[in-house]
Parts: sequence; structure tokens; C-alpha cells
Amino acid sequence: MTKDSVSAPSSATSDSDASSPHEGGGNGLLWVLVAVAVLFAFLRPRAPMDWLRLVDWQTVGALAGLLAITQGVERSGMLQAAAQRLLARTHDQRSLAMLLTASAAFLSALVTNDVSLFLLVPLTRVLATQAHLPLARLVVLQALAVNAGSALTPIGNPQNLYLWHRSGEGFVAFMGMMGPTVAVMLFWLFVAVWLLVPRTPIELKPEAEAAPVQPRMLALSGVLFVGFVVALDRHWLLAGLGVVFGVFLVAYPRVLRGIDWALLAIIALMFVDLRQLAELPAVVALLGHWPITEGWRAYLAAIVTSQFISNVPAAILLDGHVRDLPALAAGVSVGGFGCVLGSLANLIALRLAKLPNGLREFHRISIPFLLVCAASALLLRLG
Repeated sequence: MTKDSVSAPSSATSDSDASSPHEGGGNGLLWVLVAVAVLFAFLRPRAPMDWLRLVDWQTVGALAGLLAITQGVERSGMLQAAAQRLLARTHDQRSLAMLLTASAAFLSALVTNDVSLFLLVPLTRVLATQAHLPLARLVVLQALAVNAGSALTPIGNPQNLYLWHRSGEGFVAFMGMMGPTVAVMLFWLFVAVWLLVPRTPIELKPEAEAAPVQPRMLALSGVLFVGFVVALDRHWLLAGLGVVFGVFLVAYPRVLRGIDWALLAIIALMFVDLRQLAELPAVVALLGHWPITEGWRAYLAAIVTSQFISNVPAAILLDGHVRDLPALAAGVSVGGFGCVLGSLANLIALRLAKLPNGLREFHRISIPFLLVCAASALLLRLG
């Protein structure tokens, strides 16, 4: 049957994930980040306010608002109804995987990689409650897809936005610069879908009692989403958060109880730890002595640095040492693959999916994917 034709780790995941707690990034990662922060506190003491300044509160606040709104959409019952309609029209796992992966890549170029995950990963998780699906693989492929698709446009991800403003290029010119690298990543992405997801019929699970759709909660969540995006665009973060949390607190307080607060703590601690790591004199001296100003060395330096401090901080850190902006932009885009820390989108995808053993499955796919994409994009640049 369909369920049994998928390898054991994926099948086990699809059976248990829907009811498991927030284990995607693993709360073990949270405690590792806490331990590193404590170590830095002893080795490099700083004032409390300096610690707070290490956190990008705009990013953490935006994630908090989106997590609350996503909970509202999930609890409205809309995702369950949408999943039923999608399963009625899609009959094999590979076709479903292609559809979800292509949607993730396309949306990420328009509405950023994180927002794309907030729209698609909860839907994918609900699909796995209604049918036997390799949920871990589907979510990992979506994480790869948003990293690849968002690299195309200046507004697809934070590092592109930063590098676009630094480059002085026009919107279309920047897309032209990123186009070849994105084409390589998307090619290997769909090869990965073809190889990892079998073309076997989708086997539905016994039909459970459907949660009633709550149109009022869905409409409220939709209005709050539009308003919150506008608030973020105008830099009214606190006002936007106040409205989102205030409305849910009054109308649907159970929505706020479902927020993955551990994810927000992980993201905040990543800023604290990784920015301090990048400030270490040994790291700064090493970057100053490396011949990474241009060409393939700049490209590889961006990939390697992203594995340790994530691609957004890597773009900012290396910008002062690299003169070849196309190489830097390509490197931090490809660097989103590989280690889960390569991109915040990786952590967000795993946490939203609530995957047991999510980190293991992610790295089984993402590390080989990084090696293939990095080599292919490098050959393209050298050619």
C-alpha cells in the first residue's frame, strides 16, 4: 500500500506527527542555544540592554504575529476543508508533492519565504492527518523550495533585500543576476521531489469527525493578516502586534495558547548567540585574512559561513569583506541549504510541522542537496 511503500522514517513520521508536540526544531536546540548564551555571558560579559540589542525584534515580532494568525486559520477548520478538496483532486503522492513544492517556491518569491511556510506547512500537516503521506519529506522539500524560490526576487528574503539595497540594481536587474543560480536550485529541487516521493496512490485514513468550519474566525484571521502585513510594511510593529493579540485575547483566547512560544525563544537566542559568534576577534581576523573578496572564493565563503551563523547574518558579515556581490548573493542563497541553521526558514518549517525527529530527516535530505546545488551553481559561474 501507499503508506508501506515509503521508507520507514517517513512513514513513522506521517503517523505520529499530527498529535506530537512542537518538536520540529527540537526543544533540545533551545537548550543548546541557552547553554551557548550562558557561556558567552561568562566569557564576554555585557550590559543587559546590550543583550537585548542583539535580538532583531522586528523579525521576532513579525513571527509572533504570524504564528497567532496561523493558529486562528488552523482552528477555524478551513485547512481541514481545503485538505479534503485537495485530496479529492490529487491521486498520487508525487503529484501532490510537486504541487505543494511548486506552490512554496512560487509564493516565496512574492510574499517572502517565511510567509509561504505559514500558509503551506499547516495545510500539509492537515493533509497528513487525512491520508498516509511522507510528511517529513514533504515539509523538508517545502523548506528547500522557499529557500530556492525566494532567492529570485529582491523581496523574497531578508538577505536579498539587504543586498539589493546595497547593490543599487533595479528590481528586474537583480532578478536577472539571481536567475541562473535559482534555475539550478529549482532544477535539483524537482529532481529531488521525483526521486524522494513515489508515484503511488494516496491512501486515505479512516475518516475522523470533521471539525466544524468557523467562518467568523477565518474571516477575522484574514483581516488581521492583511492589517498586520500593512503594519509591518509601515514599521508599526508594536501597534500591529497589539491589535492581533488584543483581538484574539478578547474573541478567541485559545488561539494564543496554541502559539509555539519555544520557536520564538529559539529565534531570539539564535540572534544572541550567532551575532556574538560573528563578533569574536578570531572570526573577524580570519575573515580579514582569507582571500574571499571575489569569485569562487567569495561564493564558497558565503556558503560555509551560512552553515554556522545563518544566511542573513552571513550576508551582512561578509558584505564588508566581499566585493563580488553576485557571488555573495548566490552563496548565501545556496547556503540556506545544508545545516538547519543555514536559514531561519528551515527551523520555521520544522516547528510548524511538529515533526518528531525532524532535524534528522531534514539533514538526510538537505546536506546532499547542498552539495549538489553548490557544485552545480559553481560550475555554472565558472562556465
